[in-house]
Amino acid sequence: MPKEWILNSAMNRFQLNFKRNVGPTSESIRQCAPKTVDEWQEYYFTNVRSKDHIEDLGKKLYVKITEVIQAEVEEITEQDCVDYMVQLVIDRTFDGYMTEIKTIYGQLEKELDVNIEPAPDEWDRLFNVDFFIKISDKYIGIQIKPINQGIQLSQIFKEKNLQRKTHEKFTKQYGGKVFYVFSSKVGEKKEIRNKEVIDEIKQEIERLRQ
Repeated sequence: MPKEWILNSAMNRFQLNFKRNVGPTSESIRQCAPKTVDEWQEYYFTNVRSKDHIEDLGKKLYVKITEVIQAEVEEITEQDCVDYMVQLVIDRTFDGYMTEIKTIYGQLEKELDVNIEPAPDEWDRLFNVDFFIKISDKYIGIQIKPINQGIQLSQIFKEKNLQRKTHEKFTKQYGGKVFYVFSSKVGEKKEIRNKEVIDEIKQEIERLRQ
């Protein structure tokens, strides 16, 4: 299995399995409609690419692995590996998280037709608030929670209960409620999952305007 993984990775990287190298294999096997692998082999080597051509590709693959990849591997240091793992779990995860939050933030701002601003760091620490909406001299707090299949509802409600007191303090000090907005990936897009919260925020905006 490790050997197959190396062969497959190198073959894909150097595009040796691309159509220009091995021909239209999917179309060709349908045209051949073979009943045995031997029948397919004979058809392929006769009509698509020669056996010598495929063997040359195999030799090219060997050179790529033993010379190009091996030289690259020898240049990798222990520190490169440490830095990569830290970057993967810290930087890239954070970038993805922030992208999701910004996407949802934009959707929410459009739906509510109000200006939504990032909360000061102090509010994040004291009140667990990510964004706010200012209505006259009052403020509504918003906390965006990206969720996925690995996060259970019990975890979400447990966290909400832990943060309830900080949200109550926010309401007491600034007049508006704090709302949770849950987001997750649907296909290639990130969407607000608890869409009912939009109407709840609208009602709170109207309440504070009165």
